[in-house]
Amino acid sequence: MIDPQRYPRLSRIQVPADLRAFPAGELPAIADELRAYLIEQVAQSGGHFGAGLGVIELTVALHWLYDTPVDRLVWDVGHQTYPHKILTGRRDRIHTVKQKDGVAPFPKREESEYDTFGVGHSSTSISAALGMALALQATGDDRKVVAVIGDGAMTAGMAFEALAHGGGLGEEPGRQEPDLLVILNDNQMSISENVGGVTRMLGRLSGSSTLNAIREGGKKLLGDKHGAPARFVKRWEEQWKGMFVPSTMFEELGFHYTGPIDGHDMDALVSTLRTLKGLKGPQLLHIITTKGKGYELAEGDQIGYHAVSPFDPVRGMVSKPGAKKPTYTDVFGDWLCDMAAAEPRLMGITPAMREGSGLVRFSREFPERYFDVAIAEQHAVTLAAGMACEGAKPVVAIYSTFLQRAYDQLVHDVAIQDLDVLFAIDRGGVVGPDGATHAGNLDLSYLRCVPNMVVMAPADEPECRKLLSTGLRHAGPAAVRYPRGTGPGLPVEPGLDTLPIGKGEVRARGEGVALLAFGAPLAAAEQVAAELGLTVANMRFVKPLDRDLVLELAASHDGLVTLEDNVIAGGAGSGVAELLAAEGLCVPVLHLGLPDAFQHHGSREQLLAEAGLDVDGIRAAVLARWPALASAPKRNAAS
Repeated sequence: MIDPQRYPRLSRIQVPADLRAFPAGELPAIADELRAYLIEQVAQSGGHFGAGLGVIELTVALHWLYDTPVDRLVWDVGHQTYPHKILTGRRDRIHTVKQKDGVAPFPKREESEYDTFGVGHSSTSISAALGMALALQATGDDRKVVAVIGDGAMTAGMAFEALAHGGGLGEEPGRQEPDLLVILNDNQMSISENVGGVTRMLGRLSGSSTLNAIREGGKKLLGDKHGAPARFVKRWEEQWKGMFVPSTMFEELGFHYTGPIDGHDMDALVSTLRTLKGLKGPQLLHIITTKGKGYELAEGDQIGYHAVSPFDPVRGMVSKPGAKKPTYTDVFGDWLCDMAAAEPRLMGITPAMREGSGLVRFSREFPERYFDVAIAEQHAVTLAAGMACEGAKPVVAIYSTFLQRAYDQLVHDVAIQDLDVLFAIDRGGVVGPDGATHAGNLDLSYLRCVPNMVVMAPADEPECRKLLSTGLRHAGPAAVRYPRGTGPGLPVEPGLDTLPIGKGEVRARGEGVALLAFGAPLAAAEQVAAELGLTVANMRFVKPLDRDLVLELAASHDGLVTLEDNVIAGGAGSGVAELLAAEGLCVPVLHLGLPDAFQHHGSREQLLAEAGLDVDGIRAAVLARWPALASAPKRNAAS
């Protein structure tokens, strides 16, 4: 529970209505307490950190000025919403964030009425808020709608699609402009430093309060905005504003621009937001903030403190001594640099995930071949397709959940044209603490059905490296899909060897039942196979499936079990069943995989156990289908 001695104001705030009972003069002190409490709690639990520290004042100002949850507040991505959660009834549970049955790490509609839109991917807030504003407008409801979006999220095309639509609605005859406020939180960061032309443009912007005053006064004098005087003054205003604001892009899109203002100046924030709250039509407020504000270590290392494990608030994050097992991301990053040294045509592409996808070293050693396209997954894939057209060997390093956003481009721009693009898909399968929005549970299903694709699922670290080389050397589109975190810990040789496409291996020979493991579940399958005397196969390839191996195992065993860290529907196991059906073979098959449901957040181990993909779950499922195995003599020999 919160200590009322240390937090005399925050301890009295359970919900925003309590906050609104304080006078404006108390808001800076409340912000100070909220910042201190956030540091204390995240230090205990871990979680997203720097982004929340940067919006403390904004969060307090919004909930104080607006009648939330009646007024609708939509956050983009959600990295910055821990302060929002603290002020909206989850203060005493914020230390459970990311834990199973604890507070969700992102806004979640089923968790709180204050979370108006569930989110986990970026750049959705303006579209969602515009949809809310239009639906409310249609029923004559005058409640306010506010979207908060970062400059990193503003690099995605979807944000501009929403701006173009929302700002243009007032130009349609007979249609009223939607009342919508978009707050652009500009801190020059997403997870890494922002890149691209939009970022440079925002850096040049400067505001003019005088212009806003003239504009609003002019509206009252000129009347009908479609009339000739109003149209003339609108064109004159855009030209005149260019002397004050180097870019009028937002104005051209139809949003009235205000700012930039200091997002940590509570008085300026409250004053500006109060003015904008009373204005009609699409508004955009540009604020400047500092990611990690108020915690010196986070301000100095904004990338490192984006998301943290539990740490000492005084000392900050301290590396634990001793050697660490390399993660699959580390294996990919080392392979990419080694392959780039051997293959001059290799190009590395990431949609704003340099650190997360393991491209830091590559970006330094091969800067001329490194391309961070910002939060623009669709562009990343078609960019790779264009490179491949001219003989390059592009590697798209991307999270499984983010590749979903570029599925059309994968199909139309890469697969249909059979282009040489390698997708290095990180965070495949169960991801864990970040919840359903970041889970990679669907990729084997949505990739397996695409013609021309080669789909690979390594079972360990050395196999991951070899399959990455296999995919790059393959003439056509290929995907290597690997899980978050570490694997079995097998040593990785420095070579760039490949494996035969479409060929698996038998790891151990047994009797009765064969376990066919695709990727990460192999380790658990081997343990169960050893206990029960079963055969276990490392399939490696989801597509093309090792037809000969499947048919041989089907002919020599009483039943098959497929295991995959992917939803069962349409996944690797479905491919095995389709093959058996096509061959007219009636072999009992048990499919083990992830459920036909969106799993909540929890550790990877907890969620695998929940899905029955750990050793206990696999053993129980096999014995439930074939009870006689429990008493059969055990015979299992390495192949």
